[in-house]
Amino acid sequence: MKKTVMITGANRGIGRASVRAFAENGYDIWACARTPSEVFETDMAGESIRTGAAITPVYFDLLDETAVQGGVKQILSEKRNVDVLLNCAGIPSGGLLTMTSLENLREVYQVNVFAQVQIMQLVARRMMRQKSGCIINLCSVGGMEANPGYLAYGSSKAAMIWITRCAARELGQYNIRVNGIAPGLVDTDMGGFKSEAEREKVLERTSLRRMGKPEEIAAAALYLASEDAAFMTGQMMILDGGRV
Repeated sequence: MKKTVMITGANRGIGRASVRAFAENGYDIWACARTPSEVFETDMAGESIRTGAAITPVYFDLLDETAVQGGVKQILSEKRNVDVLLNCAGIPSGGLLTMTSLENLREVYQVNVFAQVQIMQLVARRMMRQKSGCIINLCSVGGMEANPGYLAYGSSKAAMIWITRCAARELGQYNIRVNGIAPGLVDTDMGGFKSEAEREKVLERTSLRRMGKPEEIAAAALYLASEDAAFMTGQMMILDGGRV
């Protein structure tokens, strides 16, 4: 039987590139997005025809705890192993400490932390029964650097880095590996959240002098899910083009 992967944030950016990469490498996919759209359905159907992968769109809003639970239960109801969980969904946010409202902070944490943990909890229970599994969380170098203006986003990603390592320690006894990827500036809609001046400032610090490509991050996720990374857990793979 084919291996399976559940990918959140599958409708664009790194999530969309990951659907393509995993489909091309023989995985069946639950492609999770926030809202149904004809474009997304057509895109996933085309990818399925092209690669031969079974790609099932699943919809839920990470801001809605009940919807998240329902979406994951829909996946688990298929009674198939979930071999890989790839948490790509997330939202950016900018704002200084004194300008960040608690409402904004709660929204960012709900999407970038609480919903991610909720999904991990639900899927991990299935993986524990399987005695196998791989969880990959998209974190960020923004969770490792303390830069002004990114209180909500940076701290949410810092939380996910800690959660990834903690989960790896807890789940290793069940043969479940948990790793993270910490991209730098990537050419996606989220990367475009920064102003042109901010992007140039980051690129000046980047050894390769360019933004990353979504396909490069997807390739890293594919490696972490593979048997080549079978002895790797609790790690953070930094892909930032050499931000030194």
